[in-house]
Amino acid sequence: MTEIATARRSRITPEREAELYEAVLELLREVGYDALTMDAVAARTRSSKATLYRQWGGKAELVAKAVRHGKPGGSADDVDTGSLRSDLHALTLRSDDCEMEQNSALMRGLAMAVHSNPDLLKAFKEHLVEPEMAEFHRVLQRAVDRGEVRADNPAMRFVPHMMIGAFAARTILDEQPPTQAFLLSYIDAVVLPALGAPTT
Repeated sequence: MTEIATARRSRITPEREAELYEAVLELLREVGYDALTMDAVAARTRSSKATLYRQWGGKAELVAKAVRHGKPGGSADDVDTGSLRSDLHALTLRSDDCEMEQNSALMRGLAMAVHSNPDLLKAFKEHLVEPEMAEFHRVLQRAVDRGEVRADNPAMRFVPHMMIGAFAARTILDEQPPTQAFLLSYIDAVVLPALGAPTT
């Protein structure tokens, strides 16, 4: 990348970037991915379309980064409580029930769009799926290093599937949003036993 292009991309301050992401999330909740346009984002944020395209390249990357930005702060590296159960509980507690309900509704709305938009799928994998998988891997690796979980346990590679599945299925099966209490009980009843890890 040239120095000029780098300078152009660095004009947006972190505070302004956060404002833009919040506006994108608001628009997503209001109209959904397919109806969201760069024109609408530009109007909502008092930005030029040229700036948006220069900074993010297109709608898919902007939306994926906005969703990533909207997730609770910190990373798995910030959560090392000394046990797998406490680590998974701490990661779950980074979102309160209101945030979980909003995120659940947002992800349901984006699910269909991801499958019908290859650019969005690619951006989601890069900015959301791969970082989340890496987080789970770090948490699980620490559990292996502590001797809580065997490295060859076949359930290891399904932990992200279990956690995401519980989050998504709560609304479908129970007609209720996911909550901290639900996910914490799910971790203790399903995830930890599958891994052969202590549940207390």
